[in-house]
Amino acid sequence: MKKAPSFFRSKRSCRFTLFAGICLALTPSFLVLARAQSPALANLSSSSALPDAPEPQTIDSDSPVQPNEVKVSETPRNILHDQAAILTSPVRLRPHDLKWLFPVTLATGAAIATDHRVLSQVVSRNPSFNDNNITTSNVLIGGMVATPVLLFASGQLQHNEHARETGILGGEAMVNGLIAEQVMKLVFWRERPYVDSGRGTFFKSAAGIDSSFPSAHSTIAWAAASSIASEYRSPWTQIAVYGAATGVSLTRVLGQEHFPSDVLVGATTGWLIGHYVVRHHHHVSLSEHISHR
Repeated sequence: MKKAPSFFRSKRSCRFTLFAGICLALTPSFLVLARAQSPALANLSSSSALPDAPEPQTIDSDSPVQPNEVKVSETPRNILHDQAAILTSPVRLRPHDLKWLFPVTLATGAAIATDHRVLSQVVSRNPSFNDNNITTSNVLIGGMVATPVLLFASGQLQHNEHARETGILGGEAMVNGLIAEQVMKLVFWRERPYVDSGRGTFFKSAAGIDSSFPSAHSTIAWAAASSIASEYRSPWTQIAVYGAATGVSLTRVLGQEHFPSDVLVGATTGWLIGHYVVRHHHHVSLSEHISHR
């Protein structure tokens, strides 16, 4: 049998590389959320060479001037800005960012350590059970993808700028999530649970673009859910979209398509990206402004 390179024969080196890789992969998402949630942190980064994303705009209720709309034509440019922020953010990592990065990295490490046991001893391997869960996950992700499209169409037909904006930003968040998870797949090259007795080995080039880590379904579902939930704050909306996203992640594991750590990182990445997109690209409408006075 062909021997692995000496570097990979060292368990300590493997673990260090994997831990460092996860930190590097998760850092962009945590930094964009930190900047989205903290005005002070956003000011700290304002002097960087990173292109500035458009800020949310409000108007005075007595002003006849309408706020700028979120336009479909601006989406490609916004995605480029978003990806620039996500991919270059590791160079601006600061100690205070660890309060976001460290806990989830530890949780991911714990999940990776138990992935094989969970799928081999806890989750059923009954083909019918697995297939039903795979079908359910595909139906749910189809609904998550369709929701922003329907919101956009409804907004266009009914002249509802809020619904239209949510549809556009939801689509933008999903595209950003898809790009981010594809980059991570090509970095980690993790085998699927149905390969090599579910060992979930990382850095296997044969995994290619079908790499298991992270879950594309989870990333896209949580990107859509968090963007919609950021625009519509009703408790019922929150329950509906996050419940559906949770269902997507859970059924990917129950279907033996992904390890728990795959869906954890996918969900985290998608959730952060959805919030980032809305925070940086939405515009507050006149009706919303009046309702909050």
